[in-house]
Amino acid sequence: MRKSLLFLLLLLPIGSLAQVKITGKVINMTDTKPVPNASVFLNNAQVGNKTADDGTFTLSNVKPGKYDFIISIVGYETYTYSLQAGNVNIDLGTISIIPKTFQLNEVKIRPDPNRERYYAIFRQQFLGSSENAAQCKILNSDVLDFDYDDVTRILKATSHDFMEIENKALGYHIRYKVTNFNYNPAKAMLYYEGMSTFEDLKGSEKQKRKWHKQRQLAYLGSNMHFYRAAIKDSLTSENFVVMHLIRKPNPNYKGGPNNKYLQSLINKPLDRADFFKLTDQEGLFAIGYTDCLYIMYTKKGQDPSSSVVQAFNMPNNATTIVSFDEPTVFFDNNGIVVNPHAVVYEGDWGISRVAEMLPVDYEPVVEKK
Repeated sequence: MRKSLLFLLLLLPIGSLAQVKITGKVINMTDTKPVPNASVFLNNAQVGNKTADDGTFTLSNVKPGKYDFIISIVGYETYTYSLQAGNVNIDLGTISIIPKTFQLNEVKIRPDPNRERYYAIFRQQFLGSSENAAQCKILNSDVLDFDYDDVTRILKATSHDFMEIENKALGYHIRYKVTNFNYNPAKAMLYYEGMSTFEDLKGSEKQKRKWHKQRQLAYLGSNMHFYRAAIKDSLTSENFVVMHLIRKPNPNYKGGPNNKYLQSLINKPLDRADFFKLTDQEGLFAIGYTDCLYIMYTKKGQDPSSSVVQAFNMPNNATTIVSFDEPTVFFDNNGIVVNPHAVVYEGDWGISRVAEMLPVDYEPVVEKK
């Protein structure tokens, strides 16, 4: 019995034995009355709830980490607060949220004949084109608003409410409010961000086992996996190899996907200390490098749709090129980048989309060897 119990504990997600509660109360700043039925959640996590009639709320099963705490309800400004969860329960006290001020103007609504085309582009770029994406469905696309520039062909999008997304590949129901979506096909650049919550889909035990396996596959080799391994100084044991890629603009570039740069790879693995940095803020870490990082995950092959051409004599491993638009990329102990504008992914991480997205509090199961 003792042996069986030990095995069970080893199968539990890391951190599940040290979880805390977050409590508080939400009131209207104008009249100090309680605000019931407001959504309170940790952004991009599986922790969320609604406020009670008296405005109080409790978020349970919060694992240690850095989070954005969010309050969202129609008619009020969205409230955001960054917090660090440790091993002690957190009482946020009374939180005042601000009612929105609406100015009613005459609006002429005209159907956009191009909306279906914009939505098709958005869906492919937002969900991706993987096997997982084929099993994803956006249930309320009417909440999306599009802005398309005919000259630059840049598509921008936001959503005035949360999209409801059903991911039958990973077993999640995702609520995602898009605050910024920008797709530039000429530069093959995509950027999106927003607020989201995750819930497990209901399913049979067989389906749950399948979802568990697919989530593990989505995690292994991902940027979340990489950043967490960097924090633990276990990159090598968790099958990552990091090398130095020298990249310079090609003066003779005349278009095409593969000759924009002159590149050479230093065929010697970097040490973690070459790019990983500690910060003076608890739960916050950083990476930075003067050139590009060439990152291989050796337990997975390269996806045929990847834009990265394997360097000469390199194995066909899942490969990502990381370039920096700012000197330092900061990330928390959940493995989530907090200044995403600072980094660009090409290759394996670059083709990963919402269909492969996991909640920030996801923990892989570590099985006994």
